[in-house]
Amino acid sequence: MTPQLWTYTVFGIVIVLALIFDLGLLSKKGEVMSIKKALIQTCFWVVLSMGFCAFVWYEAGSKMAVEYLSAYLMEWSLSIDNIFVFILIFGFFKIKETNYARVLLIGILMAIVFRAIFITVGVALIQQFGWILYIFGAFLVYTGVKMFMVDQHEEFKPEENFAYRFMQKYLRISNQPNVDKFTVHQNGKVYLTTLSVVVVMLAVTDIVFALDSIPAVFAISKEPLVVYTSNIFAVLGLRSLFFLLRGAVDKFDYLQQGIAIVLVFIGLKMLAEIWHFKLPVWVSLVVIVTCLAGSIVYSILFDKKLPVKPTETTES
Repeated sequence: MTPQLWTYTVFGIVIVLALIFDLGLLSKKGEVMSIKKALIQTCFWVVLSMGFCAFVWYEAGSKMAVEYLSAYLMEWSLSIDNIFVFILIFGFFKIKETNYARVLLIGILMAIVFRAIFITVGVALIQQFGWILYIFGAFLVYTGVKMFMVDQHEEFKPEENFAYRFMQKYLRISNQPNVDKFTVHQNGKVYLTTLSVVVVMLAVTDIVFALDSIPAVFAISKEPLVVYTSNIFAVLGLRSLFFLLRGAVDKFDYLQQGIAIVLVFIGLKMLAEIWHFKLPVWVSLVVIVTCLAGSIVYSILFDKKLPVKPTETTES
């Protein structure tokens, strides 16, 4: 067994055992996840991801381990950005909190399947057409600049979402409120419930985010092992991260700008390879950590939502 195949095998075993542990011991059907339990599960996935990073370091060396860590942090930060949109979707469809966990789980597992397909296609395209990396780079620069200038969360409207309009037009959707099933029978026919609609919208939303994140990871590493594992670990931790941050996610006003700067940097880094200019992989790690930490700290210090005190005027 080659070292790479051995690493893939260990990764697969770890993921299966972790899902059994997470779903079997840490989660209960119909339970509203508390902040404490969300923190435990978030720490569980982060520690597991860092443990796999140590394993990659041991098996493949420090360079690939730093690439993995940089890619994981990139995906993790974009996962936080996903949570903003997830909250809007749950609020719009008035989903009960007791259904959050299983809806998120199914949506995230669907997203992992689609991401695996995208990554496989991306690897094949890069191997066949190396120049496509420069298109990825230009796309990341454009996306980063747009993200920095425009609040994408305010622009997002679930009722105008393509997936929602498609399902409303071509599928049978039940309008029964507060149904805890994914399908119902009406007049001898099967109808999808709101829960099914939300699952599809979560998966589609993650696919849209993946159009940014996967090219960004390819800019950090062209090693399929790094791209696959960093994506899957980051996405699997998204469910617990949602419950941990949903009450505080609106406090990170400037996180989007921090992510935007990272995307622009990575896009420029990718384009610079046209002139055979390559930065050490640790530089990407430093930039990612600095921008994300800086944007979070800046958000805490300068809250956009704080009321502006009126200036006092002196009476003459």
